[in-house]
Amino acid sequence: MAMRAASLPQAPSSKPPPRAAEAYGHAHRTMSVAGTADTQPQVVEDFRIHVITWNVGSAMPPDDITSLLGLNVGDGNTDMYIIGLQEVNSMINKRLKDVLFTDQWSEVFMDRLGPFGYVLVTSQRMQGVLLLVFAKYYHLPFLRGVQTETTRTGLGGIWGNKGGVSARMTVFGHSVCFLNCHLPAHMENSEQRMDDFESILQQQQFECQVAMGVLDHDVVFWFGDLNFRIDDLDMHVVKGAIDANKLAVLWEKDQLNMAKDSETVLEGFHEGPLKFPPTYKFDVGTNTYDTSGKKRKPAWTDRILWRLRATAPPVVGNSKRHSLSGLSSGLSSGTRVTQHFYRSHMEYTCSDHKPVASIFTLQFPYKVDIPLITLIVEDEWREVADAVVRFKVTPNFGRSSWDWIGLYKVGFKHHKDYVGYTWAKQEESDYLRKEHEVTFPEEELPKGSGDFILGYYSNNTSTIVGMTEPFQISLPTSSPGGVSPSDSSDFSSEDDGTVGGGSRPSSPDGATRRRSSSSSPSPSRGSASPSVKPKRKGRHGNKPKKAPDVPAPPSNVKSPAEDPVAGEPAAGEAGEAGSS
Repeated sequence: MAMRAASLPQAPSSKPPPRAAEAYGHAHRTMSVAGTADTQPQVVEDFRIHVITWNVGSAMPPDDITSLLGLNVGDGNTDMYIIGLQEVNSMINKRLKDVLFTDQWSEVFMDRLGPFGYVLVTSQRMQGVLLLVFAKYYHLPFLRGVQTETTRTGLGGIWGNKGGVSARMTVFGHSVCFLNCHLPAHMENSEQRMDDFESILQQQQFECQVAMGVLDHDVVFWFGDLNFRIDDLDMHVVKGAIDANKLAVLWEKDQLNMAKDSETVLEGFHEGPLKFPPTYKFDVGTNTYDTSGKKRKPAWTDRILWRLRATAPPVVGNSKRHSLSGLSSGLSSGTRVTQHFYRSHMEYTCSDHKPVASIFTLQFPYKVDIPLITLIVEDEWREVADAVVRFKVTPNFGRSSWDWIGLYKVGFKHHKDYVGYTWAKQEESDYLRKEHEVTFPEEELPKGSGDFILGYYSNNTSTIVGMTEPFQISLPTSSPGGVSPSDSSDFSSEDDGTVGGGSRPSSPDGATRRRSSSSSPSPSRGSASPSVKPKRKGRHGNKPKKAPDVPAPPSNVKSPAEDPVAGEPAAGEAGEAGSS
């Protein structure tokens, strides 16, 4: 039986996937850099990022977010989704015996993106400000150093209704930071908005030697309800310009555009042309601007900007910056950012804001193209004895006895959405081995037929550091002794982390070994949408949720009672979940 190694993704097909499940069979990218930069020529690769910002106004999610995500017109080559929401209401559910902190917006995005091969990498929440980062599953081993931060600016820094949440990571060796902000409202507070933005930049510091601050990263995406308004022009002039599609009349009076010419902190930030009407304020349920007694003047409050680290010549500010189309900027190191579109979505009417989206391509040589862990499995598991996983460890990578290997259905949503798992046990003699081997116990294996993926979760990095390609499992639907297949655990109230929620990871059984530094609520665990890998006939439907027994840790691992970092979280670590 053939063996399958998960070292490098395969080349993509030129055709877009006709069905969600086929995303796994097509959109892999070729890793052109086979060695180090010193020995091999670097080949520039494209990495596509879809950024969305939306002040949802405490509304429930709409029934269909397909067009917002571009899934109805996309070519399947989007590598990462970055979703920044503001004014999200939280919902606290109790599932099984665990109290979960979750929100319906996170769930609806996971439900929609999961079947297309996107996995939640990390999330961060500060009251109503929510940041979600999704990526194709096969990119997970190359997204490293994931950290999140929050900064409150409401009520002088006490309240989190305003402020910023961020996530940073390296993407194939290049540092990238995503910053979602909700800045102060009202026409007269333009200077306060700039002051708050500067405070956010100053306060957000990461545990990273290369890029400690937001602006130290190779690429920064800044987006959110930035709340900048249109100065001087009265309501009739603004509405008249919108109706006549003469938006250029409004650009010159936009507070953010004017600030770009004078505010040092905005140097180097780029924004595409505002070719869409102002996105605020609308009567809910309509495309009609505010008719209430307040009659708020329309404004481009919802924005997406980007910045490259200052190694290239600075961008000179001028009032005609919006004449640029298909904006592109680059670093001297070879990193380049190109914006493909910048638009609003008028079809969504559940909020008084319209969502804004933009697609970017990052072009850079892959500095990192070898996973820290290479997993090797057979093409198909037909019997329990086949459930053997071999893995190789990159030299100098520090493993932990708390590492584990998760078994995921194709279409899984986040790193805890596993069907089964096994500890990646480590003995003293393992340090001399080039290859290691573990076996999945029968009770952790799904019965029936379907396509699955294995992922190696590192306790030290709090991320998945190795993945396989999809492979098939075809096991009998019943097992001797009536042993039922296990399913992944629901999140407990202690779980705040996602695939890369911070520097303090959690265990696979849902009992948190260490508290994640992310203050965002963990998404509730849900079974992945059914999907079938192309050219295979196996089906893998949803099973009833079942909380697995807490596994016994490896023999050389201390129990939580013995390990001071593995016990209960300290008081006050429950996170920022709550209504805005």
